[in-house]
Amino acid sequence: MIRRTLLAASLAAFTFASNASAADQPLRIGYVFAMANAPALIADKEGFYKQEGLNVDLKALSDGPVIQQALAAGELDVAYVGTPPVYQWYSRGLKSTILAKVNYGQAAVIVDNKSPIHDLAGLNGKKLAGVKKGSGMDVLLRGYVLKEAAGLNPDSDVDIIDMPAGNMNAALERGIVDAAFTWEPFVSQALLRGNSRVLFDVNQALPQYPWYVVIALPKTLQDRPDDVVKLLRAHRKAVDFLNQHPEESNTIIAEAFKLEAVQSADGKTISPEQIVAQARSRLGWSADLQPSDLQFIQRLMNDSTQLGFMNTHLDAKDLVDTSYLDKASR
Repeated sequence: MIRRTLLAASLAAFTFASNASAADQPLRIGYVFAMANAPALIADKEGFYKQEGLNVDLKALSDGPVIQQALAAGELDVAYVGTPPVYQWYSRGLKSTILAKVNYGQAAVIVDNKSPIHDLAGLNGKKLAGVKKGSGMDVLLRGYVLKEAAGLNPDSDVDIIDMPAGNMNAALERGIVDAAFTWEPFVSQALLRGNSRVLFDVNQALPQYPWYVVIALPKTLQDRPDDVVKLLRAHRKAVDFLNQHPEESNTIIAEAFKLEAVQSADGKTISPEQIVAQARSRLGWSADLQPSDLQFIQRLMNDSTQLGFMNTHLDAKDLVDTSYLDKASR
């Protein structure tokens, strides 16, 4: 009887120690290092994670594929990433759940001020700077901007040249390309220099379309549901801070992304904070996933299938669970 009691006590102590050890482990969060993902760094710098009693290991990563590798290797629990990679990974077996929205807007097609191109149809036969084929932004470019809005065949009517977004403005200025499909802060930097203009603003055509989202792995949701709710509370606080304190948050963003001042065509110096302020005309932040957001995600999924980037039909509703965000809002 004594041996059984001692054994039970030992097992209970071991279980308690294991649970305590798991609770002490930081929640590992990865985010694509992009201005649109500002809520992740705001939550960290303003102490919102700590306010929720959440220990985090926050990692800024270069792009979606790097985050995919980290998730697949079990090196991340949660990620801030673009919607298209999420459903593309899902179709290939890397399951995750979309929990909340991060931002809306950000992308535009720009041309040189002196360009004879004045509408999307004018891109026919032209060179357009874009990103890697099959990536999230490429799906938006080919499926919506070129096929739907411009009525062009992205494979034959336009010469899409893959290059880093940071090189697009220079390529446009040097005449290497006729137009560029880019995003913030690159759009605002080009406009504030005074040598480019917006040909097509995606956020005007599709007001407040969602892009980056917060996702979690099934294991994270199973093992750490309370921490996920805490994370989403901190996320909501960060979004509110961005919207309620624009000047202060613009400074944080400018410093975090190491934005440099630009010179306008008339010789004026445009500060990094002004670049962020300009970007807000095409970019904003929101945590809530609306029915219209799910419709947009479904549109992207359908475009990915039609473009041959995905061979599985998915329903956006199967990838989204807003119950954790609902708990975080109480």
